[in-house]
Amino acid sequence: MLASVVLIGGLGYLYARANSQAKLDKQTLCPIDGPIAVNAFLIDTTDPISRTTLIDVKNKFSKAVSAIPVGGLLEIYGLTEKPGELVKMFEGCNPGDGSTVDQWTNNPARRQRQWEEAFSKPLDEVSGKISDGQAGNASPIMAAIQNIKLSVFDRFDKPGMPKQLIVASDMIEHTSLYSQYKSGIAYDTYADSAANAEYRTSLDGIDVAVWYVDREAKAFSGRDHLEFWAEWIQRSHGNMLPSPRLEGVN
Repeated sequence: MLASVVLIGGLGYLYARANSQAKLDKQTLCPIDGPIAVNAFLIDTTDPISRTTLIDVKNKFSKAVSAIPVGGLLEIYGLTEKPGELVKMFEGCNPGDGSTVDQWTNNPARRQRQWEEAFSKPLDEVSGKISDGQAGNASPIMAAIQNIKLSVFDRFDKPGMPKQLIVASDMIEHTSLYSQYKSGIAYDTYADSAANAEYRTSLDGIDVAVWYVDREAKAFSGRDHLEFWAEWIQRSHGNMLPSPRLEGVN
């Protein structure tokens, strides 16, 4: 009888452990009840970058992805010339590799394959596409951020859910409504433009970091330019994270 009790107790414990493991959506590998964090990357592919800058952004990209928690959602977008139009490069949750599941109640080898096929390998492919930027006629960064906020972050409303946006770009806003090539980076000039109303965005609860690409062909300093974007993010009620200037000049 004692052996039976121990056996039943052990089976009950394993059953409880198995049920405590988060169930995953088969397509996105996100927890069935939703991701625990939301991370979005916006990669500016409207202009090419130098080899030095490319190495730096790929290294930072790798570190940022590795920091996404198990159950955290990652969506990656490429910027296009058309305001509000984005190219989705990746969407999925980090399911965790084989080391993150209990070998008694799950299948570590299967989870490892899931992680490699659905998360690790596709991200390697995205990293390879970062260098594919070509010169464009417009750079609508504000519209892209607005679109990501509406289509990605607004889908999830769990209180306290971490939300983070990283933008890898030279951050030179250039559209028919407002162009920093023509108008400079004085914030009052932007505030008086039509872009201020068109691209007004609420970033409440969102952490934003800029990976700044330095370009020679501009009439303002990178430091002053980042201060413009810090003000834009803060006035949009977002939280500006430390934003590095990427290595190299483009």
